[in-house]
Amino acid sequence: MSVSEKTTYRPPSLPQISVGGFWRTRIAAVRDHTAPVLYERAIEAGTLDQVDVDRPVPDLRIPIGPWGGTQQMFWDSDLGKIIETYAYLVSEKRDPEIEERVDYLVGLLKKLQQPDGYLNSWFTHMEPGKRWTNLRDWHELYNAGHLLEGAVAYYQATGKRDFLDIMERYVDHIAERFGTGDGQTRGYPGHEELELALMSLYRLTGDRKRLDLASYFIDERGRRPHFFEAEAAARGETSYDGPGANHEYNHSHKPVREQDKVVGHAVRAMYLYSGMADVAMETGDDSLRQALDRLWDDLTSKRLYITGGIGPSKENEGFTADYDFPNETAYAETCAAIGLVFWARRMLGFGPNTRYADVMEQALYNGVLSGMSLDGTKFFYENPLESRGNHHRWKWHACPCCPPNLARLTASIGTYIYGQAEDAIAVHLYAESAGRFDIAGGKVVLTQATRYPWDGTVEIRVGVDNAGPFTLSARIPGWSRGATARLNGETVDVDANVKNGYLALTRQWRDGDVLVLHIPLEPRILWAHPEIRQDAGRVALARGPLLYCLETADNPFSLNRVRLRPDTVIASEFRQDMLGGVTVLKANAGLAATDDWGTTLYREKAPIVVDATITAIPYFAWDNRRGGEMLVWLPAAGAGT
Repeated sequence: MSVSEKTTYRPPSLPQISVGGFWRTRIAAVRDHTAPVLYERAIEAGTLDQVDVDRPVPDLRIPIGPWGGTQQMFWDSDLGKIIETYAYLVSEKRDPEIEERVDYLVGLLKKLQQPDGYLNSWFTHMEPGKRWTNLRDWHELYNAGHLLEGAVAYYQATGKRDFLDIMERYVDHIAERFGTGDGQTRGYPGHEELELALMSLYRLTGDRKRLDLASYFIDERGRRPHFFEAEAAARGETSYDGPGANHEYNHSHKPVREQDKVVGHAVRAMYLYSGMADVAMETGDDSLRQALDRLWDDLTSKRLYITGGIGPSKENEGFTADYDFPNETAYAETCAAIGLVFWARRMLGFGPNTRYADVMEQALYNGVLSGMSLDGTKFFYENPLESRGNHHRWKWHACPCCPPNLARLTASIGTYIYGQAEDAIAVHLYAESAGRFDIAGGKVVLTQATRYPWDGTVEIRVGVDNAGPFTLSARIPGWSRGATARLNGETVDVDANVKNGYLALTRQWRDGDVLVLHIPLEPRILWAHPEIRQDAGRVALARGPLLYCLETADNPFSLNRVRLRPDTVIASEFRQDMLGGVTVLKANAGLAATDDWGTTLYREKAPIVVDATITAIPYFAWDNRRGGEMLVWLPAAGAGT
């Protein structure tokens, strides 16, 4: 019996997956620390004062900016992500206290909702006469998207319909307001997000109207006459020099199918591309898929930090020129790396491919995890690759989008590990876990036993109950060299069975089959593209999926004095007593001496280089100890000395 190839791989639902090991530690930090502080700090910030219509109209907590708005306009989105985080936690383990808290918040939103279905705290409680007057800047549809994702997740976790019913009424209102029909407004989100939320609702309900609305927002973006210009004229705006004045900022400069350059605001871009991928997968729209592949090529060949972070500029929270990667001033917003993970997972819906999975892993372990302290209580908005010791995680932020985004991704990590089709399972990420799947006419359980990312051995045990033949695809990372596999003790020819970077085995699997992968995690020295001027003459250290950095906590000297020899031998050592248990890298290096310089700043003679030993830690774990310098890109020996 042959197995037909399936092109659509969907992520499993969270209850299908249990997670242990490395990711269990992160989930526990979210459950025990991040989730409670999100709620407490939102209250301290005044979020519930704005949402609760029974309270007096609150004072303005964050001043109106030159763009005519305030970050308070975004607070509904934070509430939606907090509820979504709680939903994932109770999906894993029911918790009456968490559910009581969410039910209270849902009750506030129910009272806030207007008779026509409209739901927004700012434009109901603070400025009730201005709704739908500035889609470009004021985030109404973005807020709706995050609330909708929270509602879908909470219904899936608990079966409670109140929040879902509230949001379906709001979506109905939005569908009546926006579109190409008579009397409708041909608008679309200034900050993309609702598109992918609508796709979550469509997959939950099967209601084609939700898919059609998502498709409309994607198809309408960038058409002429330009909606944002007409909208600005309608409100009497005669001049505007904010970021949205450049239509590239919100990706409305061209219709999406004509776009081939990743530009503008980084988070918005990732959310747009995620929505496009969802629609393309559900509709089979190849023109969207082609545009997405062009954009993916541009991002990964010219605009992706080695951390998986994106968007170097604080000015537009996004992209600048090709090969522009400042280190100390890197913006690389945590939410942008999270958005890249969202996009990559959706591209994997078209089928297993390391082209997408490797980048998902790169962003996840480095650009995302760095955004939260190991205990889950403090956060980075920006993620530089160099620090003089003055960049630290904060407790809260005027725009606190990153903490709940980190929390919801971490709490739902099980849905990123696997993908499933009708008669196929893909293992995208290696993690101690168990997944339960209904495929090939029966039930299949996959159990991963591994210490990844510290150890590259992965044992995948297969449990089968009445399932027919199916394909099991296990990723062979693009950075790995010499990966091997054994099935029930017999050697598997990896090279002969690799498709798009995945070891793909199609067979009638038997209960108790065991596939063991060994993926060497040898330390690597990486060079940057010659066009990246900021990293010329420098190298970086990596091991497996993890990027490494130096901190002065382990290297008591000015880090830019290091001279790393590209042929040096690098040793790995697991340290259980360090940063919660990490593998560190140790190497012999040179250190530019300063003793013989005196008070001289410049001289004709190169500095003397003396021997030194350096210790590198995973980038995600930096700034969890005493303050000090941090450096990713190390000067290479012979470069300038």
